[in-house]
Amino acid sequence: MIGGQGFPDREFETRVARAQAVMAKYQIAALLLTTEPDVRYVTGFLTRFWESPTRPWFVVLPAAGKPIAVIPSIGANLMGSTWIEDIRCWSAPNYTDDGVSLLIETLGEVTEKGDTIGVPSGIETHLRFPLDSWQRVQSGLSDRTFGGDSAIMRDLRMIKSDAEIAKIKDACNVGHRAFSRVAEIASAGVALRDVFRRFQILCLEEGADYVPYLAGAAEKGGYADVISPATNAALEKGHVMMLDTGLMLDGYFCDFDRNFSIGQPDTAVAGAHEKLVIATRTAFEQARPGQTAADLFHAMLGVVGQQGAGADAGRFGHGLGMQLTEGLSIIPNDHTVLAPGMVLTLEPCIALGSGKIMVHEENIAIRQTGAEWLTVPAKPEIDVIP
Repeated sequence: MIGGQGFPDREFETRVARAQAVMAKYQIAALLLTTEPDVRYVTGFLTRFWESPTRPWFVVLPAAGKPIAVIPSIGANLMGSTWIEDIRCWSAPNYTDDGVSLLIETLGEVTEKGDTIGVPSGIETHLRFPLDSWQRVQSGLSDRTFGGDSAIMRDLRMIKSDAEIAKIKDACNVGHRAFSRVAEIASAGVALRDVFRRFQILCLEEGADYVPYLAGAAEKGGYADVISPATNAALEKGHVMMLDTGLMLDGYFCDFDRNFSIGQPDTAVAGAHEKLVIATRTAFEQARPGQTAADLFHAMLGVVGQQGAGADAGRFGHGLGMQLTEGLSIIPNDHTVLAPGMVLTLEPCIALGSGKIMVHEENIAIRQTGAEWLTVPAKPEIDVIP
């Protein structure tokens, strides 16, 4: 199977059956899916063509039976390599009717007057097609009700199958091998921008399909933020360099970082790194079914201390999967109960003063009896690049 990227059809059949069971509970006659991860979740349709925003893509999940793809004709061949059989196409882009009539016809076919059509509408969702097209769809089905999906897609995607977890772990292993080679590409005098470029090459050499996300920093005594692009500034002795990668393998992300000291670290940096590692290990020990995301936040905060980090960091981790961040957030007011199959990042932050921070991130899976490391956990001693 090309489009399914190694998953057997049974994987998608199970996902759809789970979705339809919850749809029945909430009396949702059909789900309208329009975004890359939701479409891929029920079809296996994996392509980087989503980078082009011109064409809309739709998948209709009826209350019973297989999903129906309503897509531009350019995607017909690839969609046909997945388990999907009912593929309805139009020639796109079409400035007067870009799939709208075909979508209305399809939704009308699988629903009846008075039915509810669910659309993912919570945090991290968007429609991904023009507002006027959305209004035309609603007008064309004015005898149906459009509403949210009761978080069906969010909740289903938060609980990964063993096959999904295996793919994420494989991605983590690629990242680990790349991080183990950083000394080959980084040293005093090398521009951080060159390190970023070369690190992405290392990821590709070690087996990544591509590297959609790479952030980091290099400053003395810590760094000011964790989302900046690289600059041409050269690494210096005494710098703390952090690289945070979200590489993809077979459609799934890893997301973790590593800190490096250029030359020997000072006491504050070495101590902060040790605390961060201890914080992730503390959360790992607490991460088991029945605990909450908030519990993990407080476990890590108890190690790193207040020091401004608790409020300024925003969150100490998040869900992970087909997207770099998805599902729950490890924050004080996220009381999502951990369940087997969840994949999380643990990402505590610590303040070092003068506006500098350090962060550390690992990836874990929740299992029946506790947590499983998906990354190879870092040691407390910060890696030193001579």
